[in-house]
Amino acid sequence: MSDGGTSRASVFERGGGRKTAEGLSYLTGFGNEHASEAVPGALPEGRNSPQRAPLGLYAEQLSGTAFTEPRAHNRRSWLYRVRPSAAHPQFTRTGNGAIRTAPFTEAVPDPNRLRWNPLPEPPAGTDFLAGLWTLGGNGDATQRTGMAVHLYHANASMERVFSDADGELLVVPERGGLLLHTEFGRLHVEPGHVALIPRGVRFRVDLLDESARGYVCENYGAPFRLPDLGPIGANGLANPRDFRAPVAAYEDVEGPVEVVNKFCGNLWTATYDHSPLDVVAWHGNHVPYTYDLRRFNVIGTISYDHPDPSVFTVLTSPSDTPGLAGVDFVVFAPRWLVGEDTFRPPYFHRNVMSEYMGLIEGAYDAKAEGFVPGGGSLHNMMSAHGPDQETFDRASAAELKPQKLDDGLAFMFETRWPVTLTPQAAGADHLQQRYDDVWRGLERHFRG
Repeated sequence: MSDGGTSRASVFERGGGRKTAEGLSYLTGFGNEHASEAVPGALPEGRNSPQRAPLGLYAEQLSGTAFTEPRAHNRRSWLYRVRPSAAHPQFTRTGNGAIRTAPFTEAVPDPNRLRWNPLPEPPAGTDFLAGLWTLGGNGDATQRTGMAVHLYHANASMERVFSDADGELLVVPERGGLLLHTEFGRLHVEPGHVALIPRGVRFRVDLLDESARGYVCENYGAPFRLPDLGPIGANGLANPRDFRAPVAAYEDVEGPVEVVNKFCGNLWTATYDHSPLDVVAWHGNHVPYTYDLRRFNVIGTISYDHPDPSVFTVLTSPSDTPGLAGVDFVVFAPRWLVGEDTFRPPYFHRNVMSEYMGLIEGAYDAKAEGFVPGGGSLHNMMSAHGPDQETFDRASAAELKPQKLDDGLAFMFETRWPVTLTPQAAGADHLQQRYDDVWRGLERHFRG
């Protein structure tokens, strides 16, 4: 399948972007060995690196894991491109803007429960990269462990190309559609969808609306994979067939293009004499994806009690301890609640994992107010949290008939280590100062 090539005349034209985005075709299936060519005959047959690649292209492998990692977890793709990636000038340091990277050492981890309003409006001309703002994270990017929580707020499409050598990027839009131009092809992602850009893959972001806002999880550790289902069985949660990978689409562009590379926490820039998004054909499994969160097959109780939120896991980055994730991506999608004699909102909880939660639309069933789309909350490990007083009172007295939750879409980045804030997040004007007050009205009801 092919979405074709792009000439210089049209590469940076933004008109008609939504029509282009909505007309894209895709390959389906998470972790598949996909193959795609934008020009018939561009993909070699029977071998990866022939003596002369078809159509005068260069063969190049992109490895997302070590060569000798187990086959089931190995990630790599072969790219057949107009110029090899090695054909570029020297990179030089550039400003990091509001992007920060682990290890986060400028502040001590905070045990307090914290909540933020959405990012303020950015200056005019702010693209996706300039609009990235780091809240915090953990681990060490140079050791490929841990994660970072970023937010973005942009009002301009990118004229430059970006890649992240430190980790893969899970993009969670909350406002405004995005058209992602990647080395592998194009992806369309709207609020309610997510996009996964693997480590090292170059891409550019076009805005499909006047502005765009959302969240990004930068995963330094093992690549995201679908969680094991255990006793759930063969089907459920995020189904592999619902993940969509791009078909090959390339840019054959002569002329200066800025390329920005994030490497060990710093941004580096170089001006290429061509677009690096020039892959005419490719095959492999180290590829970008998009996924519609409303297709998540929710598993829940049909008897009593509230299941652990692990049943809402979309993607997981495993660690060296089975069942203990470097980071989980969890979605609270529309679902039915039918539990008998059950307090149905999320229960009061202290967790060895740390939880950053964001809201894409609507309301979250554990917080009656104050938690708004584009905002977020952080409950670090063992910090007590749960429903606010209004939610507790309402749920404790509710008639327990079947109830459909379909007016909200929330998510969580859950991680094995505490999330240490950046100074800009700890001192932000949009940090809510009285978040603890949501639990202050929980009165004594003991009748012993």
